[in-house]
Amino acid sequence: MTVSLPRTAALGVVAALALSACGAAPDDSTTADGKNAATATSAADFGGLDALVKAAKKEGTLNAIALPRDWANYGALIDGFQKKYGIKIEVENPDGSSQDEINAVTTRKGQDRAPDVLDLGSSFALSAAEQGLLAPYKVAAFDDIPEGQKDAQGRWYNDYGGYISIGCDAKRVSSCPTTFADLLKPRYKGQVALNGNPTKSGAAFGGVYAAALASGGSFDDIQPGLDFFAKLKKNGNYTPVESTPATVEKGETPISIDWDYLNAGYADEFRTKGVDWKVAVPSDGQFAQFYSQAINKDAPHPAAARLWQEYLYSAEGQNLWLAGYARPVLMNALDQAGTLDKTAAAKLPQVSGTPAFPSEEQQSKAKTVLAQGWAKAVSG
Repeated sequence: MTVSLPRTAALGVVAALALSACGAAPDDSTTADGKNAATATSAADFGGLDALVKAAKKEGTLNAIALPRDWANYGALIDGFQKKYGIKIEVENPDGSSQDEINAVTTRKGQDRAPDVLDLGSSFALSAAEQGLLAPYKVAAFDDIPEGQKDAQGRWYNDYGGYISIGCDAKRVSSCPTTFADLLKPRYKGQVALNGNPTKSGAAFGGVYAAALASGGSFDDIQPGLDFFAKLKKNGNYTPVESTPATVEKGETPISIDWDYLNAGYADEFRTKGVDWKVAVPSDGQFAQFYSQAINKDAPHPAAARLWQEYLYSAEGQNLWLAGYARPVLMNALDQAGTLDKTAAAKLPQVSGTPAFPSEEQQSKAKTVLAQGWAKAVSG
């Protein structure tokens, strides 16, 4: 059986947020009848979508973080939201990690430059919820999000996802690897990279989990993944350079373990730059995962934050992720409603089998193991 999982990659560069001076968040989110966007748990709770739009436009700005335009088609999503509502999106630290997002929330509480919204690796969303950092809010499409892909209180819910894949510059690598077993071959010395540090990055976390599945591990046992990268480091194949579009284009990371929607997007982007980027979902380590959306409990622009979520979970937002090769969480619901972009869906990398996902408990355990052992595995 061939399955399409509900994420995307677009082109461009995001300017970093010009940090404003520290200060209290503006209070533009209360309606005439006293309803406050900061405590609204749904659009209906705030008086309806029109009221939310009015309050969000009054705020005028949305603070986002770690949203590169070439990640999951975020460039198109940002542009689409700004055009639709006239609300400016400021993106700080576009290449930041999930942990960077959480750090920004905790260190800037009460400041007008704190992030309003977060896009987190699922294990990091769980951590943020446990720390009490997230606001409960249920988008209009909340009931259509599959069970197990959302927090019952609406503090986070999955948005888009994909499979861990191996991207390879076929002009620099004579024979591209297609499995984790291939990556251990001597011919790939100094060429294999991850998209970040797995203790901070959801993509890299997924890469280690996939390596574990390819090496006799399981959702309950990520240690074989650490052992795999220890071998990769020992034989000289692993490079600590974190893979980005820039490092790929420069040839610094000719083999990149990353989400399939990112690698597939790179293939499109780099074609015009003379890079022949091949993408393979490794048959020996199929790991699928979603990212999660959340609202900062102390968002300086609470109405805009909630409107952003409504936009992302509309048919327009979900199809924009799909256009960048990401698999939107509402993919089945859109298909049933007849609003799915079938042309974009047909371009997704094909994968056989039914995807399985680690539980909250399994992810928390895996994060602990990584925190304790990653540095040792790739040191020396």
